[in-house]
Amino acid sequence: MVTVSHFWQLILGTVIALLPLINPLAAAPTFLAITEGDTHARRLQQLRMACVYMVIILVSFLIGGTFIMGFFGISIPGLRIAGGLLVAGIGSGMLVAAPRGAIEDEKARAAARAKRDISFSPLAMPMLSGPGSIAVTLGFISLANHWIDYVAIILGILIVAAVTYATLRLSGKIVTVIGVNGMNALTKIMGFLLLCVGIQFVVNGVLGVATDPDLIRAIRDAALAH
Repeated sequence: MVTVSHFWQLILGTVIALLPLINPLAAAPTFLAITEGDTHARRLQQLRMACVYMVIILVSFLIGGTFIMGFFGISIPGLRIAGGLLVAGIGSGMLVAAPRGAIEDEKARAAARAKRDISFSPLAMPMLSGPGSIAVTLGFISLANHWIDYVAIILGILIVAAVTYATLRLSGKIVTVIGVNGMNALTKIMGFLLLCVGIQFVVNGVLGVATDPDLIRAIRDAALAH
């Protein structure tokens, strides 16, 4: 039986885990760069489609994750540890990364000019739903024991998409107000949060392995044999 508190905990947990990883505030300058020269209507249309693609990608991995894990023989603790290491690596990279410079913006502009539609790539993937976001979404499978749990996680993903859309829609004003130094400081804060989330995933995975009944039984049998 799914309690109301558990339902809201899953929604909040999904938002807390995904939002720092997607980090729409830090993505605002890049979004402005790759949509440079577009009309306001065209920019919003690209942003809407990117958020829709992001939801589709993450929900697809959430629903199809069980099949993927079964096909490749991946255990829940193994998924938690792998996802935690990936997320922690991304977070630590954000903490020590050098400030974004004009070179990256020029590369983004050049890539955008070469593409007629940037809503799916590079905006939806890998900017908004990259490997880290997918790994975290797969990790939530271990917390879902009922179909209501999946509904809660999907609602969390939709909230993140809505916040991302609202943030990037105001990206021009946000970049002006916060400034370059503020964006870099925000990136480091988000990186620290991601590092904490990743480490907690690893801890949960290790605890899952250590408390596995089959492993405990094997250790006990080996001890009794001696």
